[in-house]
Amino acid sequence: MTIKPHGKRHKSPLWARLTLALGIVLVIVTGSGYAAMGVVSHKVNSALPDEDLLGSVQGSGAQSHKDVKGAKNILLVSLDTRPSWSKSHEPSRSDSIIIMHIPADHSTAYMLSIPRDTLIDIPAYDNGAQKYAGGANKVNSAFAFGSRGLDGDKAIQDGTKLLALTIQKKFGIVPDAAAIIDFSGFKQIMQVLGKVCMYVDEDVTSIHVGRKKSDGSFAVPYKTDSAGAHPRAVPGTIPNKYTIGNHCFTPTEALDYARQRDLLSKGDSDYGRQRHQQQLLKAIMKQTVSKGFSSPTKLPGLLDAIGKAMVIDKGGIELQDWALSMKDINPDHLVTLRTNGDAPNGFRTVPSSQTPPGVGEAQYLDDESLQMFQAARNDALSSFVLDHPTWVAAN
Repeated sequence: MTIKPHGKRHKSPLWARLTLALGIVLVIVTGSGYAAMGVVSHKVNSALPDEDLLGSVQGSGAQSHKDVKGAKNILLVSLDTRPSWSKSHEPSRSDSIIIMHIPADHSTAYMLSIPRDTLIDIPAYDNGAQKYAGGANKVNSAFAFGSRGLDGDKAIQDGTKLLALTIQKKFGIVPDAAAIIDFSGFKQIMQVLGKVCMYVDEDVTSIHVGRKKSDGSFAVPYKTDSAGAHPRAVPGTIPNKYTIGNHCFTPTEALDYARQRDLLSKGDSDYGRQRHQQQLLKAIMKQTVSKGFSSPTKLPGLLDAIGKAMVIDKGGIELQDWALSMKDINPDHLVTLRTNGDAPNGFRTVPSSQTPPGVGEAQYLDDESLQMFQAARNDALSSFVLDHPTWVAAN
């Protein structure tokens, strides 16, 4: 599936695992220079139509979001749409949920992930097709409840709106802009770039990509249950392994690495995966700045791939204004933050007696994690990082 600017969107043939989003804002000026900025931003605006993903979540304060000055929080989301759902129309759940916080001085940016299994109160919502009464559930269900009974643009818009309302209710954060990313389109962006170089912080064994021992041809090395869990090795196969150290990945390898959560050497599961997704996002931003927007030969293909991969809501701010305001942000200085201090002590499992029926095993955010999101709301993340240096993920 490729997200198209107009018309009906079909469901993705792969799980969407990653987000790009703010890369456009960060790279237009730094990658292209002031002279070319107007041309590039015009092309990006043409390739990337603005859609209403936030709606009433900005409420009566929406006018303030049309000013690029001050601290900004941007909601980045990818979906876990699966191929079997195209006929059943089962709603998608958000897979990666990242808050990108930009402080008022626009000197850097922080990435905070909300673990997909976090138990949270989702507010009541009526999308015009189905009503949701509200209640406690995993945060990745908010998009599903918002999009039930809808398809195409409307499903994406209402799913994002309910997710944004949920985040606002829990953390007091009203997103200033938002973006939804498609997995297959994300791969096309990396294919234009050629390769992505990054540091692997733990040994990772892939359950999705491997080869046959007999002839070296592609093979899926593990089988899983219907929920994609409990991997079982397939005899006669060798899985891809990504070892600690610096690597330059092909698009397939990069996405496969960031997709894994089962066979991680630290045993950190979803926490490891969300950290690796943040790291890959940062690496792609850096690669886009150094090899993408500064290359006349790669720029057309890169803009086309970005336009097909993303659905955005610029929050009423012109892309050129975003770019000018964020021109001093260097992807090298982007800070990725852990949640719950990360694994193995990062897991905070909700007692089964406190989990609503049908929700399954869920996680909760500890007090310090709630303080981290409060710091993003109050533009105080620099102080939080000084007090919690170990919460900064290795890049």
